[in-house]
Amino acid sequence: MKSNQKFKPCDLVIYGALGDLSTRKLLISLYRLEKSELIEPETRIIGIDRHVLEEGGFVKVARKSLQSYLNETIDDEVWQRYSARMQYLMIDLTQLDQYKQLNAVIDSKSRVLVNYLAVAPFLFKNICQGLDKAKILTRESRVVMEKPIGNDLKSNREINDAVAEVFNEDQVFRIDHYLGKETVLNLLALRFANSIFTTNWNHNTIDHIQITVGEEVGIEGRWEYFDKTGQLRDMLQNHLLQILTFITMEPPASLEAESIHSEKIKVLKALRPITADNVEEVTVRGQYTAGYMKGQAVPGYTEEEGADKESTTESFVAVRVDIDNWRWAGVPIYLRTGKRMQNKRTEIVVYFKRLPHNIFKDSYRELPPNKLIIHLQPKEGVEIEMLNKVPGIGGSITLQQNKLDLSFSETFKNSPFFGGYERLILEAMRGDPTLFLSRQEIEQAWAWVDSIQDAWARRKIAPKPYSAGSWGPVASVALLARDGRAWEE
Repeated sequence: MKSNQKFKPCDLVIYGALGDLSTRKLLISLYRLEKSELIEPETRIIGIDRHVLEEGGFVKVARKSLQSYLNETIDDEVWQRYSARMQYLMIDLTQLDQYKQLNAVIDSKSRVLVNYLAVAPFLFKNICQGLDKAKILTRESRVVMEKPIGNDLKSNREINDAVAEVFNEDQVFRIDHYLGKETVLNLLALRFANSIFTTNWNHNTIDHIQITVGEEVGIEGRWEYFDKTGQLRDMLQNHLLQILTFITMEPPASLEAESIHSEKIKVLKALRPITADNVEEVTVRGQYTAGYMKGQAVPGYTEEEGADKESTTESFVAVRVDIDNWRWAGVPIYLRTGKRMQNKRTEIVVYFKRLPHNIFKDSYRELPPNKLIIHLQPKEGVEIEMLNKVPGIGGSITLQQNKLDLSFSETFKNSPFFGGYERLILEAMRGDPTLFLSRQEIEQAWAWVDSIQDAWARRKIAPKPYSAGSWGPVASVALLARDGRAWEE
């Protein structure tokens, strides 16, 4: 992660520039980078899609996007700079000859070509071949690959092999926007800059860890795509496993990409396999039924528009993860993620072990464990739950649970807050791979997730129903209850 030094300007080419990812995320993030004056003056933004647009049509699309999703007033001066960078090309991404149009707008001598693939993965191969045929790539050129990269290890390898025919590994930037979030990056500072945690971060002091990524939304028009994927592959394979590696990896030698990637891969290799023999004890599949969200009735998964009434795709997953290495021996890590959950919440809860002897029995019959709660969204911050004496001079010592609360928005009022995409787009333009995923890392994650998918199929495990607006199936409660624990609610 480099400092705020100047870097070479780019030709940032967005493939699928009129799609949801571009209009909801990328164009918004680029505007915010423009407003913060973090984009080199000579950098240009080139949108590519298969639709015909009138002259200035891409600029109008960008303006409409900002009006819909920016959540702040558009600054006219910033907009003038931002819109002046834009250009649009109509290209059918399946027609390799059409990529020659890029030759007229790309300047490889003075700008770095950064190709952002905001399209379905089946088009990745076409784009790489088209760029190669157009002969506009240099050793400095880069490709940013948006997830999902395949839907299992086999398809992931096929896509990466096709990209590798054109780009070297150090030119490939595989993105997971969670890795650009402030609170995820703060895990590095929390763990490796504070001795209170660095020396108390193992099986001797930690009882267990919970990671929750709860979504309020349902399928919202993505039913056909999601039904082929499911929550295990859509969320757990990338977002939750990435959080898991940050919270459990060994201290890297430095903040360089190679050091961090190496430690994350070690964690993924140490994950205890989940097979047909243990899958029923350590995993829960769920699918939401009709219920209520904030007082409004919502349909069940198989009642959504375009749904297959017989679908057995999961919209909820809970997993007990065991890491078979010295640091985490005997420390279970519970993951859960689902759609139509009670509220939107992404957090990590670290439960420390209870004290072996209690001298405050008059106040607390059993001392509760200390907890470190790391909120990733919607409220970003860190809390520590601990016991303190209630002030007073009469009678015995009375204890009360309190929280030390570090709210990011309150503590860093004068610091700008960015979403994950702003940081990652900027790092891709700078050429820093630290916050992106290596091929080996993704393949190791897919291998572990594929074993769960295969075990579900072998055991014919159907998803258990849960009402929309709840925290998942009753079986997910039992998953922890068997170990004498409960979810943080």
